[in-house]
Amino acid sequence: MQIQFWGATGTVTGSKTLVQSGKTNVLVDCGLFQGYKQLRLRNWQTLPLPPARLDAVLLTHAHLDHSGYLPLLVRDGFRGKIYCTRSTYELCKILLPDSGHLQEEDAAYANRHGFSRHQPALPLYTEKDARHALRFFEPVEFSQEMEPAPGLRASFHVAGHILGAATIRLSDGSRTITFSGDLGRPHDAIMKPPEMLASTDYLVLESTYGNRHHEAESPLKRLGEVIRSTAARGGVVVIPSFAVGRAQELMYYVRQLKLERIIPDVLPVYLDSPMARDATRIFQQHPNEHRLNKQECDATCNVATIVNSPEESQHIDMQHMPMVIISASGMATGGRVLHHLKAFAGDARNTILFAGYQAGGTRGAAMIGGATSVKIHGQQVTVRAEVAHLDNLSAHADVDEIIGWLHGFKKAPRHTFINHGEPDAADALRLRIESELKWNCSVADYLQQVDL
Repeated sequence: MQIQFWGATGTVTGSKTLVQSGKTNVLVDCGLFQGYKQLRLRNWQTLPLPPARLDAVLLTHAHLDHSGYLPLLVRDGFRGKIYCTRSTYELCKILLPDSGHLQEEDAAYANRHGFSRHQPALPLYTEKDARHALRFFEPVEFSQEMEPAPGLRASFHVAGHILGAATIRLSDGSRTITFSGDLGRPHDAIMKPPEMLASTDYLVLESTYGNRHHEAESPLKRLGEVIRSTAARGGVVVIPSFAVGRAQELMYYVRQLKLERIIPDVLPVYLDSPMARDATRIFQQHPNEHRLNKQECDATCNVATIVNSPEESQHIDMQHMPMVIISASGMATGGRVLHHLKAFAGDARNTILFAGYQAGGTRGAAMIGGATSVKIHGQQVTVRAEVAHLDNLSAHADVDEIIGWLHGFKKAPRHTFINHGEPDAADALRLRIESELKWNCSVADYLQQVDL
């Protein structure tokens, strides 16, 4: 068995790991690179192995940094099956077409306004490509062992990060390799904790928060402070949010704030993301994967006014009064939130509140870092609004929570490969594992190939 890291090395995006066993080739995750331009350019490069030679894809979860390259993979010749949990499949049915649609929109916008260096600007893939890729999905149940390709057995285990998120175990009969996927938090307000696993020969471990601790206090307090202080000065709170998981958690906390009268019940709250709207519906349809009962779930999902059309979204930008806007995307890399940033970032009364991890090279990271302007749709947008960061709302386990999950293994893996983290986070986690657990581990390099 061999593995080769095609992505998520030195970065938290572009997750792709090739697993080869005999003549069998399986790809674990198939994500888009995001953030810095030099990373995004990799999305346009030829893969190390032609897609037609891949037998199957195993998907840990639906976020685009793990699934967003699939339409391109299928368009370029992949004809195997894409295995994932049922919730992941349901989420990909909205995430992938939306991704293709947004790329078409961005390319069309660039062509209309002439700010692309490419003539004409082209999308990486289209909505049609994405819908075609969905035909190759094969949903599986958690903990069900199956054979994704000749000579390999696989099973999916609860990772707790978002609906459907899984840790994947692969075996060729003589050795086992486990991919952590993105690990959730053991005491998350909504999602169930990651499943503990007893053993594996090799482990590929994410390190998004490998050098950081989440704040101990509840995010409820900080979120309430930001909304209340912004509303008091007549401002708008714009929250760039991942449509899947984060948007639903934000609505849960907003409902709590209104119930406890920390913020006024009459304060308008908008969920402006068709994808988040659809993800919220899926959230209600899969009660076994989260902690909320039906009443709590329905109340959470109804706390915000759903914005459906672009016209409704534009109308919000003309309402300069206190309100909360939750809109995708979470790192302000695309989607409707860019229009809200253009409308509200220039006013000091407003607040741009980022909730969770911001990858290097994204607008979110730049704004948190103090940027006084950001480029949106080819124009520089001045940032006068307060920029706040709600770090303890992350759906990722922090370093202590990752180590706690590793303590669940009854014996050390032969080797642990650390990926899906910025360089400082990945190396900090390596040092922590080596010093505390005494495991053999290393940080994965881009295109590194390893014999197991």
